[in-house]
Amino acid sequence: MKTLFQKAFRLTNHKVGALITFFVIILYFLDPLLLKLIELKTLDMKFISRGHLKPGNEVVIAAIDEKSLDELGRWPWPRHNLVTLIDHLSQYNARVIGLDIVFPEPEDSNLKTLQYLEDNLKQGTAGNKDIQDTIGHVKRKVDYDRQLAESIKKANNVILGYFFHMDKEEIKHKKKEEFRRHLKNIIESNYKIIKYRKTTRQPPFYRAYAAESSITLLSQAAKSLGYFNFIPDENGSIRWVPLVIKYQDRLFPPLSLVMLREYTGKNILLKIEDFGVEEIRLGSLKMPVDRFGNMLINFNGKAKTFPHYSVTDIIHNRINPENFKDKIVLVGTTAEGLKDATVTPYDKAFPGIEIHANVIDNILHGKFLVRPDWVTFFDVFIIFLSCIILSFVLPKLKAVYGLCFTALLVLSYFLFSRYIFISQGLWFNLVYPFFNITMVYSGITIYRHMTEEKEKKFIKGAFGQYLSPKVIEQLMEHPDMLRLGGERKVLTVLFSDAAGFTTISEQLEPEELVELLNEYLTEMTDIILKYDGTVDKYEGDAIIAFFGAPISIDDQALKTCRTAIEMQKKLEALREKWKSENKPELFVRIGLNTGPMVVGNMGSRTRMDYTIIGDAVNLASRLEGINKNYNTSIIISEKTFRSAQDAIVARELDIIRVKGKSEPVKIYELIDTKEEIDNQKLKILEIFQTGLEKYRERKWKEALDFFNQVLMLDKNDGPSPVYIQRCEKFIQDPPPDDWDNVFDHITK
Repeated sequence: MKTLFQKAFRLTNHKVGALITFFVIILYFLDPLLLKLIELKTLDMKFISRGHLKPGNEVVIAAIDEKSLDELGRWPWPRHNLVTLIDHLSQYNARVIGLDIVFPEPEDSNLKTLQYLEDNLKQGTAGNKDIQDTIGHVKRKVDYDRQLAESIKKANNVILGYFFHMDKEEIKHKKKEEFRRHLKNIIESNYKIIKYRKTTRQPPFYRAYAAESSITLLSQAAKSLGYFNFIPDENGSIRWVPLVIKYQDRLFPPLSLVMLREYTGKNILLKIEDFGVEEIRLGSLKMPVDRFGNMLINFNGKAKTFPHYSVTDIIHNRINPENFKDKIVLVGTTAEGLKDATVTPYDKAFPGIEIHANVIDNILHGKFLVRPDWVTFFDVFIIFLSCIILSFVLPKLKAVYGLCFTALLVLSYFLFSRYIFISQGLWFNLVYPFFNITMVYSGITIYRHMTEEKEKKFIKGAFGQYLSPKVIEQLMEHPDMLRLGGERKVLTVLFSDAAGFTTISEQLEPEELVELLNEYLTEMTDIILKYDGTVDKYEGDAIIAFFGAPISIDDQALKTCRTAIEMQKKLEALREKWKSENKPELFVRIGLNTGPMVVGNMGSRTRMDYTIIGDAVNLASRLEGINKNYNTSIIISEKTFRSAQDAIVARELDIIRVKGKSEPVKIYELIDTKEEIDNQKLKILEIFQTGLEKYRERKWKEALDFFNQVLMLDKNDGPSPVYIQRCEKFIQDPPPDDWDNVFDHITK
């Protein structure tokens, strides 16, 4: 139970990634302000990277710009200028005229003076009647509010703007009469067609505390009215337009939507549920809104994306009337000094009138940006997916490649998100996937650094004396190769043992024996490590090593053969040294075999032995011992010979059957490498091979002659006396006719 508990709470790369992702998902649903602001900035970045879109040709802007102010005077203008503007636009056959302007007070300075004169004249004589008529005529002529109202009513397509006060502090000074007057002015512009479904509680609409409309005379003359409020995001930028605002017990539409209703002749439908706004429709066209009634604005580009015509040019007939025919004309200020500028993704001083133009264009052409409810699930899925990808990939990569892969993942998702934004109008979250990718990368990288440092120390401590520095370096890069447990691999094994070591040990004091043994083992180990071998263990004077694990070696058999040859050559030099020091000489027998075996960490996680087991290992041990039967120093198996034969010189010794095995094995004596062998030795091996062939042909006497020739050339040749003895025996007592040329070694 304790082991299971420890295993469950033991950190891994996957668990680190999962824990970080769990934390990021919690943040996603909490959505702290800082990350929300960053996400809004990424939305702006998508707009900018997308570039400008070409708007439709339905909307134009009559701009109260710097040129108009220079020619017509400072704002606000006398209202006769607006009378002329509306009359001209009406004559130009504009379909809808929308005024992003409020006229909250009457223009009555001249009228008051005339009214004062008229009242005083009425108290005078009858002779003043002509003067009174004149004043009455002048009053009618300078009553620009009435003239503007008449012009608006005559056009029959003018939508007046108004605005709501959304802050209680703004209305403290206002009187109740003002509230009533403004409500009366705008009340007919409210939503007429509303469908309520399952509404048992108050939906979360934006709530206004007061309205600010134009004077009653103008409001009543207009075709309809619409508010021009925008609700800034947390960083003060305009990205949404509220299509519903609640005032008193009524719901009101914005200027842009009212103008579209007039332009299309279609009704607006508002559907409401408990959670808020379900949908808003203009005829059959559904506008994507959130539960507050907000629609995300798909800005077409920077300021002046839509055609701008200076009001003064319209008033003075400098514009081709065709530019306004059947168009939606928005009238509003663009001059910098008039302060009707807002922050948008494209600009820090974007004319408010153009926001209405973008909203109208979005709805007319269905160019919506949407963030439907299912996007939340997609965002969470991407966060999870990034965790899974990084948790599996990063542990397999070096730090620099891991960083490159992570950067590529971030770039790929940005490009995907940008493509979906441009092609489908979908807003996928970037901040939380990017945040999760960054945090998971950092967490796994830090965890890997900590664990790999620990593993490197362990590997150096555990294998520093048994593996070459090159192999240790590879193990430190891939510590998973040393996982607990074994794997089946084809390796080459080396067994070496000193002949007569027991006798030698009896001749020396313990300190001398240890000194001799350490010198011998050090020299032999250095050679093994030189050829990337792994020292399995020391057993007294015996050395067990293998090649091909933990790091795979393509030419493992050849490297093992070179190791054995160099070990014997080094021993020759050591024996000369020991002889001069009056120390015993060591003669070592070596056995090599290549074959499948199990290699790995045997033991526990805290104490392990990286070792090998299998029949191929046992055969190498047998071959080492069989050297004494042939008076040889290195015996290799047929598999080892076949794997290295292109670079080594070896003579076939025999076909044998070792103890405990029924299958015969062909064995070879390893002589030298092809580049080091001398011609005399090659001649001896050729004669020996001929003798062996005669031996197997049962031509004992002929074989005997060849083996004797070998001894004449090399009296110290070990295998020849063995075969001479066998030939002499078989001459006297031949083997049975079914003899298979296999010699049984019944001892270890």
